Parts: sequence; C-alpha cells; structure tokens
Amino acid sequence: MQHSPLIYRKSSYSSGTGQNCVEVADLPLGEGAAVRDTQNRDLGHLEFPMPEWSALLSTVRNR
Repeated sequence: MQHSPLIYRKSSYSSGTGQNCVEVADLPLGEGAAVRDTQNRDLGHLEFPMPEWSALLSTVRNR
C-alpha cells in the first residue's frame, strides 16, 4: 500500500536499552499498523490489517 509519510513511535514493548527496538505507526483511516526495525529503517516496514494487529496486541497483553 502507498500512504502519506507514516509517523512512527517506539513500541512500549521494546527494551529500554536502545537495542532490539521496533517502531509502530498507525495506518490511515484506522486500517491497522505498520511495524519496522529501529536499527534497519531503510529495509521498510510490515503492515498489519486491524483485525490481525488487534489479535497480536491482545495476545501480547495477556502474557
């Protein structure tokens, strides 16, 4: 999908050491989320539709 520039934020589940971090951006119109590796931003991102993103967050939060 082609979007306007995404605004990323550091995931609250990333470690506080600055390593092993992922960044998350909301996709336009509530379509889902984009995720990228902080150390390899140039490699792009993965997009998750809202149902899959919600399922992932639910699973992570319940652990």
